[in-house]
Amino acid sequence: MTYELARWDPVHGDIFLWVPAIDVEETRDEVIVTAELPGMAKEGIKVQAHGDTLTITGERRRETETKDKIVHLVERSYGTFRRVLGLPAEVDGGRAKAAYEQGVLTVRLPKSEQAKPKEIAVS
Repeated sequence: MTYELARWDPVHGDIFLWVPAIDVEETRDEVIVTAELPGMAKEGIKVQAHGDTLTITGERRRETETKDKIVHLVERSYGTFRRVLGLPAEVDGGRAKAAYEQGVLTVRLPKSEQAKPKEIAVS
């Protein structure tokens, strides 16, 4: 998906000012999603999992104090974001765990029992 499409929310028609970089990995038992969210407070991050979909939303606020200083350049992006990811397998959102450390959000989503590979005996 291109960066421009990742910034557009087709449901609401919004274009977000910034979109965090995200990695999705899969093991036999879980799906692991890692998102770069530097400069955010963990209280401003919301994560929801349902079936094979993960939604991450949040807001990165700009420092508003400009007393006694002149701002010459602003390259960092601020504002709200919303990422809706299609996961490679159905997950059990009730057992999911999320941790935020040093600007990186890691979400570990155990696969639902139906999504785990099953060995079939050959007769």
